Amino acid sequence: MALKKKPTEPWPLITGEYEAGNPESPVAVCTCGSHLKGSELLAAGAGLVGPCKTENIGIEKMVANMVSNPNIRYLIVTGMEVKGHITGQAVESFLTNGVDKEGRIIGAKGAIPFIQNLTEESIERVKQQVQPVMMMDTEDMGAIKAKIQELVSKDPGAMDVDPMRIEIKEGGAEEVESGPRPMAAEAVEIRDRMRLADAAVTNNGLLNKFQAGIYAGKIEGIALGMTIVLIFFGIILKMVGGH
Repeated sequence: MALKKKPTEPWPLITGEYEAGNPESPVAVCTCGSHLKGSELLAAGAGLVGPCKTENIGIEKMVANMVSNPNIRYLIVTGMEVKGHITGQAVESFLTNGVDKEGRIIGAKGAIPFIQNLTEESIERVKQQVQPVMMMDTEDMGAIKAKIQELVSKDPGAMDVDPMRIEIKEGGAEEVESGPRPMAAEAVEIRDRMRLADAAVTNNGLLNKFQAGIYAGKIEGIALGMTIVLIFFGIILKMVGGH
């Protein structure tokens, strides 16, 4: 019999737009931008079903609910892709590649794929615990339910670790009994916009200097030309006067 672990109380930890079923199920389903009938997918054997529309805070909340339940070993990523956020691709990249030093999901193509509300420990935990199963751009309930049943039959058992409790709060998140609170994803977006604004100001400054240099060069050229002309006329007048 496959090993089963008791998840946190309560479970799921983070409130959201999802439906929960058997906490001992090894399968969670992320429907991205689609709203599929969660009751049917839960009846097929899934333990957690719901959409994920953003490639930052949405993924963070989903991770918090998965690492709080070591029984979840598969994440089916299905439904239609979210335009701009490209959340499904970001989820796959996150679970496969993790994040870089800036908190950006490696390989993600979305607008702001920054993970700033999860600790390194929780990121490593979910990468080890949960395997992504990609079924993007499908809303075929028959195919999704069949995949759930297939994965349930392959249940490797719970990851032999204690459930991890992560609290995601407004303006940041913290892992219980853990270190300092990281920067919120919204703050990262603001920071990036500020960087872009600073770059634009710098570029405008350089452009203004360049234009000022051209203008100064023109003035110097005109002044030099007038000086030469005056000298030339002076020489001519002197020659004429000499005659």
